[in-house]
Amino acid sequence: MTDELLLTFYGDDFTGSTDALEGLADNGVRAVLFMTPPTAEDLERFDDLDAVGVAGVSRTMTPEEMESELPPVFEALAELDAPIVHYKVCSTFDSSPKVGSIGTAIDIAQDVYDSPFVPVSQGTEVPHGRYVAFSDLFAEQGGDVYRIDRHPTMRDHPVTPMHESDLRRHLGEQTNRPIGRVDQRFLDDYEAAETELEETIREDEDEIVVLDALNTDHLATIGRLLWTRATETSGQLFAVGSSGLEHHALVSHWDEIGEIDRNATYFEKREPADRIAVMSGSASEETATQIDWASDHGFRLVSIDTERLVDPDEKSDARAAAVEEALAVLDEGESVVLYSARGPDDPAIDATRAAFEEHGAEESLESYLGRQQGIMFREILERSGVTRACVAGGDTSSHVISELDLDALEAIAPVAPGGPLCRAHSTTEFDGLELALKGGQVHTRNDEFDYFGVVRQGGIDRTD
Repeated sequence: MTDELLLTFYGDDFTGSTDALEGLADNGVRAVLFMTPPTAEDLERFDDLDAVGVAGVSRTMTPEEMESELPPVFEALAELDAPIVHYKVCSTFDSSPKVGSIGTAIDIAQDVYDSPFVPVSQGTEVPHGRYVAFSDLFAEQGGDVYRIDRHPTMRDHPVTPMHESDLRRHLGEQTNRPIGRVDQRFLDDYEAAETELEETIREDEDEIVVLDALNTDHLATIGRLLWTRATETSGQLFAVGSSGLEHHALVSHWDEIGEIDRNATYFEKREPADRIAVMSGSASEETATQIDWASDHGFRLVSIDTERLVDPDEKSDARAAAVEEALAVLDEGESVVLYSARGPDDPAIDATRAAFEEHGAEESLESYLGRQQGIMFREILERSGVTRACVAGGDTSSHVISELDLDALEAIAPVAPGGPLCRAHSTTEFDGLELALKGGQVHTRNDEFDYFGVVRQGGIDRTD
């Protein structure tokens, strides 16, 4: 079975991993996302897999942590022998030499794969509004397109702000490997793109190649380029990029050559749920507005007392208070949103950080709060019997998943680009749980801020 895999991938955070999973499922590609590298026994539980992914958290790791974490994962994926191994990164490419270093990931991967070259493809016109022109990354927000170093959110990102839009220069701060590009002038014609790629690799001796993309036609060209290289040369091709590789590039070419049928999808709207539970650790403005929408549309809100939660003497009582309040709402047959912050200007953020630092904890505040919210959410799901749930926030999602002891996720219904509804696979009572993981910037395609409501409704019907 593993000989038939088209792709394996590693997501550098949990919500990004489900984004890639969605891109495959939405195009008729049967894929499963594992929480740890799967064994042969794990794979035997699933029939007719086309792709296998592993959800990771390297986006928040130091290079030293990545050097410990990534080699065994890459080695396990290598054993599955798919032609392409995709290191899935956020479409905004936010990273730094000290946190989430994509260059470090490439260095580690090349020790495992010795890929003939490492393509970097960040463009994904639809659904995320990301464009690469002459190696500069642009991102859409609120209907406007910004160069990434001037993007309202990414220029001031609290952990990895983007101060450079040229992906070659940005990546060059993270690795010493030579970096070239194939720019938009060549991507309208496959033969021209193939020739330029060959010259970049062979003549310029560039090991990493940044690929421009302004539209889906460019992505289709990239998909053909990568698949041809991966299947006509020895070894596996290690590629870095956003979910545009799944949403458009590779699936377009696979469909053209008959490897998949993009119309044969099982990715469809589910029945509405009477009630759902939402755990939000996202402090984005987008999520705050979605919480406001939920409050106005039948959801009850529970504010987590994070100042008490970071106090070693108070944390148990703070957790219990939030859990009991949430359970009371669910017992009344209503949906609930628990949240740690309501937007970036919530005064609780600074107050909680000050209290956390006062107690002298060794881990980061984000990691600590994520674990605490994971503990709370597990108890809420166990005691309430809720069968559909949602987590908002990339780091929060990773910690909640860890607390739930899930083995794998499979995308089952569209909700919003990058935030599908998934089915959990587990040996615990959470097997079959329907779960949506939402990054801070994920939102539905309409003019409403109704993400949580759409999850409750079972997703969207794309035939309407």
